[in-house]
Amino acid sequence: MLRFVYHRALLMIPTLLGVAILVFAMLRMMPGDPLTMMFEGANVAKEVVEAERARLGLDQPIYVQFVKWLWGVLHGDLGLSMWTGKSVAYEIGIRLELSLQVAVMATILAILLALPLGTLSAIYKDTWVDHTIRVFSIAGLAVPSFWLGMIIILSLLTVFSWIPPLTFTPFFEDPKANLLQLIWPAMAVGYRYSAVSTRMMRSSILEVLQEDYIRTARAKGVFERLVISRHALRNALLPVVTVIGLEFAFLIGGLVVTEQVFNLNGIGRLFVQAVARDDYTMVQGLVLLVAVVFVMVNFFVDMLYAVLDPRIRYR
Repeated sequence: MLRFVYHRALLMIPTLLGVAILVFAMLRMMPGDPLTMMFEGANVAKEVVEAERARLGLDQPIYVQFVKWLWGVLHGDLGLSMWTGKSVAYEIGIRLELSLQVAVMATILAILLALPLGTLSAIYKDTWVDHTIRVFSIAGLAVPSFWLGMIIILSLLTVFSWIPPLTFTPFFEDPKANLLQLIWPAMAVGYRYSAVSTRMMRSSILEVLQEDYIRTARAKGVFERLVISRHALRNALLPVVTVIGLEFAFLIGGLVVTEQVFNLNGIGRLFVQAVARDDYTMVQGLVLLVAVVFVMVNFFVDMLYAVLDPRIRYR
């Protein structure tokens, strides 16, 4: 098992290095100058612009800029934002807690809905139970999260004359105020999340139930409940775990419109602002963050694979 973990961990290094090189090079190939946009509309002397360019290190060769940036990343320094002048790590840090909590809450909600609903849908295939769950899951795929978020806000305002708090409060500072604000976007996002996982769970269990070892267990007289829980469910979880992991990684930086609807100052909104302002260093830091999240999630999914199916770690 340790060899399996070590091998998977080593694969993360070239992946992240490749992402860093691609992001850095592609941003430099884009047309335009961030300093020109920074001083747009202002009558700034050329000497001031050149001094700012030197301060940000943009006057150096590309390879020198990359080596310095990569060395800073290895020491936890993502550089300075070209727009705010503050540390990129600081700008990301004050927003990461919010986005991470929404992603975790949405994931928990999706798991609590997807696993039992997908299992029931497969067990009672082509019955009213299956049809009801399939309608529920298809509706989750069809309804955009931001639209559902607007419906939730309008319903709260119309029925209860109340809207969620607009100011983010850390969970450990005031759990009630925190949940009153973030439970609604988590529900809006988690519904779609659960719909994808439910359909995957149903398909996976239906496929597993056709395997020979399931027929053998039934032929030996094993109770149907034990056949489902001990034999079918564990093997059916592998593709579902993959979907859940990838969706979680996507939620860290992919909730742009949902954050706008609920007035959340998270990573998604910061992404849009950084791109709109040609903030190279901020975009580099955000893309690297999302890449790290995806790589780490894939790593933990691989570990879960090895736990759920011991044959994987011996290959």
